Amino acid sequence: MKRILAGIVHTAGKAGTLDRAEVVIDGKGRIRSVGRVSKRFAGETIECPDSVVIPGLIDAHTHLGLFGDGTGPAGQDGNEAVEPITPHVRALDALDPMSGDLRDAILAGITTVFAVPGSANLIGGQGMVLRTHGSVVVDERVLRAPAGLKAALGENPKRVYSGKGQMPSTRLGNAAVMRQAFVAAQNYANKLKKGKRKKADAPDRDLKHEGLLLALNREVPLRGHSHSAHDILTFVRIAEEFGLDLVIDHCTEGHLIADYLAQRGISAAVGPLAWTRSKVELRRRTAETPALLTAAGVKVAIITDAPVCPINLLPVCVGLAIKAGLSWEDGLRSVTVNAAEICGVADRVGSLEPGKDADLVVLSGDPFEVQTRVEQVWIAGEPVDLDRERELQRSQQT
Repeated sequence: MKRILAGIVHTAGKAGTLDRAEVVIDGKGRIRSVGRVSKRFAGETIECPDSVVIPGLIDAHTHLGLFGDGTGPAGQDGNEAVEPITPHVRALDALDPMSGDLRDAILAGITTVFAVPGSANLIGGQGMVLRTHGSVVVDERVLRAPAGLKAALGENPKRVYSGKGQMPSTRLGNAAVMRQAFVAAQNYANKLKKGKRKKADAPDRDLKHEGLLLALNREVPLRGHSHSAHDILTFVRIAEEFGLDLVIDHCTEGHLIADYLAQRGISAAVGPLAWTRSKVELRRRTAETPALLTAAGVKVAIITDAPVCPINLLPVCVGLAIKAGLSWEDGLRSVTVNAAEICGVADRVGSLEPGKDADLVVLSGDPFEVQTRVEQVWIAGEPVDLDRERELQRSQQT
């Protein structure tokens, strides 16, 4: 066993914040206990009396490893933008585990991310949750796959497919094409059931329909890329029509309909906050959105949408939200336990509690102050060699 002794431990769990506490890690890389420092301990002790310990940070919406870091067009693998409905493509098949942006994440204390295809398509494909450091065999770093079905409304699919001279080219078309895809998947499922019941010939397998059934059967949530309030409402409408679990990604104008979202139990992955108003949908972007949604009762994660906003700015984004009215405690939750719950991995990560994976970060101070340094990162009970990671990062820049 090992234990880390720290000046402050923010558990992001039921124990809250503890002064002069220990985190004990068992031999399987899980947290055994968190609490007062024990006088008797037979294992290895890592003393960090002036440091702050938090759970490994989680970014609940990224495209890390799918849009190549410094690779140009050769590494652009996040959008299969040739047809608007592609639920059968999987982020797992394209993600480059040696991408430099994943190294940026671990050096910033971000140990877990949700990686998902881009927003060119109405249905963009299947996302996954993975650790930002570990084996070159990316499958060994996956916590959950599939973990969400990417969907998008608004400007992006309109722009992509109007440029091809095909539907959808309007918001009318966006919603209609998405609905038709779900209806076709329902029809496929009905034929499968009928074939099994009557022992008749079932339809040939269809990976597109099977991808949509992940959401229709509520195995994964629909992760709805939408900025404008009216696009968010269309997603809610479609989700209720088809009985889908829904998470709103970006949710830029979500503060305008916060009570509406809260009444329906819809979570929001908000951001990026450290970005420009680069298109019409972002004209009402404000760092107050996380606070206003949280006050209404919406579960909020703060995201970077990396590489749109650099992944290492995730703590800065939280700091901006705190400056705009979010409580410090809710800021921490937005990139720990809330993010884990939204991604469906809260049984593994997101808080420092017994039985969970020992993914944690040792810091020189407040995690949301820009001058705070990441001193140590632990994943599954093992320390990451940060000096080596920094050396590799520098070597990529020369």
